[in-house]
Amino acid sequence: MDLVQLEIFKAVAEQGSISAAAQLIHRVPSNLTTRIKQLEQDLGVELFIREKSRLRLSPAGWNFLGYARRILDLVQEARATVAGDEPQGAFALGSLESTAAVRIPALLAAYNQKHTKVELDLSTGPSGTMIEGVLSGRLAAAFVDGPVLHATLEGVAVFEEEMVVIAPLHHAPIKRGQDVNGENIYTFRSNCSYRHHFERWFSQDGAVPGKIFEIESYHGMLACVSAGAGLALMPRSMLESMPGSAAVSVWPLTDNFRVLHTWLIWRRGTVSQSLNSFVKLLEERNQMWEGRCDDSTCSR
Repeated sequence: MDLVQLEIFKAVAEQGSISAAAQLIHRVPSNLTTRIKQLEQDLGVELFIREKSRLRLSPAGWNFLGYARRILDLVQEARATVAGDEPQGAFALGSLESTAAVRIPALLAAYNQKHTKVELDLSTGPSGTMIEGVLSGRLAAAFVDGPVLHATLEGVAVFEEEMVVIAPLHHAPIKRGQDVNGENIYTFRSNCSYRHHFERWFSQDGAVPGKIFEIESYHGMLACVSAGAGLALMPRSMLESMPGSAAVSVWPLTDNFRVLHTWLIWRRGTVSQSLNSFVKLLEERNQMWEGRCDDSTCSR
């Protein structure tokens, strides 16, 4: 087994075919086929299930892929450390939409200015989608609703969000789930942690929402609620950043549901200079923010 075989195996596993992987790493398909067969013989297992022109990872292949990624990441880290190189190359980052819109624009700008050789690629979506991206290796790190309890992930809490229910402007007071039992709600898709949080808030008070409408953006939610069509849950920081926020009434959740924490997560053991530099800059900016604030003047 050698590093070239690991790189070839990783490319084929992620692309799903010999031809696509060959184009990606600039090798002839026959060479990839030979190398994969040699690797399987060396390991004594079949790493792929072969189906016509497609390859699917076998159970053993899925297990081996995790080790291959870790080995290659460690080799890359070692090379960069020994060479003393600054962070460079692709850095795929995921984020909740509200975090991307409100919390990290200045952070991303500062990172880009400081590390000009890094190609920062930001994608947004619900926590479930972001976690899947980190687990699959598509994302180097992601901001999600935490904490995330997963054996292969680690991370750090970075932001605190106050969650509020928004309702039509002249809605009756909302202090508990029973106050809005049966009312329609607007949320993101089913893998959104904020949606689960909202549904648990109803459930703990013996209430249930009416129809659940899936919306792709907070602006869409705000428009529907301001039109009198139902309720939505969102971070107060996100609400206050949007035009039209004065067109709805705002109701904090009960204390045990009121605050959620945003975490930055990454795969355990996958350390890179780009990620280390990003985490360091994030911690520095949070320390600066805390130094300018106290509990009576601002919140994170």
